[in-house]
Amino acid sequence: MRTPSLAAAFLAVLLTSSALNAQGTSPPPVDLVVTRCDGCAEWNEPQRPFRLHGNTWYVGTRGLSAILVTSSAGHVLIDGGLPESAPLIAASVRALGFRLEDVKVLLNSHAHYDHAGGLAALQRASGADVLLHPWSARLLRLGTSLPEDPQYGLYLPFPGLQARRELSDRDVVRVGDLAIIAHFTGGHTPGGTSFSWRSCEGTECRDVVYADSQTPIAEDGFRFSSNTRYPTVLADFERGHARLESLPCDLLLAPHPGAVQLFERLARRDAGEANALREPNACRTFVRTARERLAQRLTSERTPK
Repeated sequence: MRTPSLAAAFLAVLLTSSALNAQGTSPPPVDLVVTRCDGCAEWNEPQRPFRLHGNTWYVGTRGLSAILVTSSAGHVLIDGGLPESAPLIAASVRALGFRLEDVKVLLNSHAHYDHAGGLAALQRASGADVLLHPWSARLLRLGTSLPEDPQYGLYLPFPGLQARRELSDRDVVRVGDLAIIAHFTGGHTPGGTSFSWRSCEGTECRDVVYADSQTPIAEDGFRFSSNTRYPTVLADFERGHARLESLPCDLLLAPHPGAVQLFERLARRDAGEANALREPNACRTFVRTARERLAQRLTSERTPK
């Protein structure tokens, strides 16, 4: 990794907003309706990239995660943020001294515009293979929401793309010596996918889990307790919860970094607490909170208005 010019490289690409243009590839145009995306500008604030542990790096924005897992044979990038996030993610990869063209595989947690919106531009710039949950693959071909999604109609369209391969549950994604396991953890969307892998720094290893969103958010009129659009939603949530709490997990990440207090923990590490990002019970705590929120949602649906 070339670290001496990290700050200068990162600052330069942010100031010019030309990380993808430098390769002759511009991010696809998108016309955001501001009233439908009040959080987009805040989500997309630039964030300096940093090492999480070993070969695992944060290259996302302030409010939307993108995770780079590296090897000498090529890299894996998980999630692409908003369409406007693609240049920032590309900038962060390069600022760390890596080549975007060495990203061999793109993965996605769930197919909403704030986590999959930048994938098409990143795929064109890198030439990477895109591997997706079958439901997400169908949605991404269209670049828009599908009726089974509890948030159908709430989210903006985004540039679509074709998956190179559809994943199966517990599929192992391999690039060189990397082995990243896909776990189907639906509920938030039917295609929700979490990922786990082992990352080592010398002799110190971490079991990393990138846990997909488990929040029961829906458009008006969708009921998690009873619906015909996504009738397996509660069973999917429970299967996902059970899977996540069973995984070896001492470094927990999520599509929204705030969901796991990532930057608060990073600040503690920067202040000298070397193991601030490590929490052996992180996944079980995450699932306990998710179950509580789902129970609250179900109670609210059954309470007469």
